[in-house]
Amino acid sequence: MAAWEERKMEFLTRMLVKARGWRKGQTMTEYALILAAVAIVVYATYQIMGQDIGSMVNKVDTALTAS
Repeated sequence: MAAWEERKMEFLTRMLVKARGWRKGQTMTEYALILAAVAIVVYATYQIMGQDIGSMVNKVDTALTAS
């Protein structure tokens, strides 16, 4: 292999390694955004249905205690 071909291969290898590292960072960002979206949905659901859920748990507790 000629010297310029070796440099070309080395350059391509470095570019590939950088691209893989960038993709890993992008994936972590995507996971963080998904986690944040799930947390927002859970929080909103709890705010909307919090009293209903508490009431349902109390009814179940009363029914179990009575039996």
